[in-house]
Amino acid sequence: MSVPLYQAKAEFFRMLGHPVRIRVLELLQDRPMPVRDLLAEIEVEPSSLSQQLAVLRRSGIVSSEREGSTVVYELAGGDVADLMGAARRILTEMLAGKNELLAELREGEVAAR
Repeated sequence: MSVPLYQAKAEFFRMLGHPVRIRVLELLQDRPMPVRDLLAEIEVEPSSLSQQLAVLRRSGIVSSEREGSTVVYELAGGDVADLMGAARRILTEMLAGKNELLAELREGEVAAR
């Protein structure tokens, strides 16, 4: 029995639902990075980063290549970078709307005095 598309999408977004995974994807948008550089940027325990990288690798969102004793990670495709950009635009619009609402509330406070 196949999984409905909406359920597959929900699983996909659930997989993205961890701050370390999101940060890894943001960093990898610019260039492939070795684990040591990811660790320096993200500041989590190596075991935690390793666990989150494994989730991303199993999902197929990132790929890894061993170069000697170093493992280098990169985005598996450009669509992930597009998704991260779309998320940034959506959040910017959402926060802008909240700032407008906050400004209206503040104006109402001043007018009520």
